[in-house]
Amino acid sequence: MPTFSRIKVWDPYKRLGISPYASEEEIWGSRNFLLEQYAGHERSEESIEAAFEKLLMTSFRRRKKEKINLKSRLKKQVEESPPWFKNLLNFVELPPKDVIFRRLFLFAFMGGWSIMNSAEGGPAFQLVTLKRSHVAVSLAACIYFLNEKTKSLARASIIGLGALASGWILGSVVVPMIPTVLIHPTWTLELLTSLVAYFFLFLACTFFK
Repeated sequence: MPTFSRIKVWDPYKRLGISPYASEEEIWGSRNFLLEQYAGHERSEESIEAAFEKLLMTSFRRRKKEKINLKSRLKKQVEESPPWFKNLLNFVELPPKDVIFRRLFLFAFMGGWSIMNSAEGGPAFQLVTLKRSHVAVSLAACIYFLNEKTKSLARASIIGLGALASGWILGSVVVPMIPTVLIHPTWTLELLTSLVAYFFLFLACTFFK
């Protein structure tokens, strides 16, 4: 049975036969290759695993340190920012990823639903009514989520209506600037403005507090 020749090599990089600048993928690859070569020899396997675990812990500590340094830099930049920016940050929060994805899915679904109804065609007044009902449902969902956080229906309604108005105004200004060749023939100005409004409602109910 072959014996690992670098069992007593102290440096874990040299023991695994990789560069000190090796990536995690290279570390894993070297470990798996060596374990396959010296499978069945207990001391060789223990030596390879010990070097691998040491490098993995070093990599973990490095990533953790980089993350802490990034947070420190961001915190310093916030502290050195103008007062108006600090006040703006008091109204913003970063929720858990699952909350972000759930709400993103909801408003993306509303946008997709509006696009599908627009593509189906039909009487103009019926399409307008459908689009407005979608916007109303999205606004109600936004206010509901905000009310859950703020525990104030009045504040939630103000933020929700403000987000809807901001999105609608911005959409009305920006959408006409988009070249017509980039827009689907069935996509009207009102539909595209609605999509911008959905995005603003998503931002408001997800990141505002």
